[in-house]
Amino acid sequence: MSPRSAQANEELRVQSRERILAAALAVFAEKGYHDATISEITARAGVSRGLLTYYFPGKQNLVDELLDRYLDEVAAVLEVTGSPDERLAAVIDGIVHTAATTVPVQRMALSLVVNPATYPRFAAAEARNEHRVTALEDALRDLFAARGAEDPALEEVLLRSVLEGVIFKIAVYADQYPAERVRRRLYAMYDLPAPSADLLPDHPAATRMRASRPPGRS
Repeated sequence: MSPRSAQANEELRVQSRERILAAALAVFAEKGYHDATISEITARAGVSRGLLTYYFPGKQNLVDELLDRYLDEVAAVLEVTGSPDERLAAVIDGIVHTAATTVPVQRMALSLVVNPATYPRFAAAEARNEHRVTALEDALRDLFAARGAEDPALEEVLLRSVLEGVIFKIAVYADQYPAERVRRRLYAMYDLPAPSADLLPDHPAATRMRASRPPGRS
């Protein structure tokens, strides 16, 4: 049997890394960072501990990679072009869609944030990506300035606060959260033209949850 080519070896390495990351994300989302173990991740990925630690020396390295990828997706939202209204609509759609399609990442991050023992790990990852956060803040302030806002900095804080709340709710409730209706309400809040099509179909459970919860809770 002839030896594998360099390209084939590289493809196998990429596949192994992706399988490990997918397994790590699933375990972190299910158990939280603190309770997840390397043994559980290797078992889920179907790889040896030695192979995992070759690519990722520890759990923090896995978290860093997963958070970096998520932040790359968020940063891509800022690359849209068009009028100020079109860009704002794209930001809302991008954040809501990313949150709804990356629930395991949100739950992993939430597990880091709410546990005092692991929050420093999240803070370290956040600090390492400070340039991405700063770019997002600057872009939103510029966007609101282009829309003629009296206080673009305040509008940036308000929108990020609302979107972070949406992300949190989606992480907790997933399909039960009425993401599409919230998206349309955000459009109306900023006097944007109503979307021509749904971005995310509301799960039937979202309607039931909304009807059964007391006023003031989403």
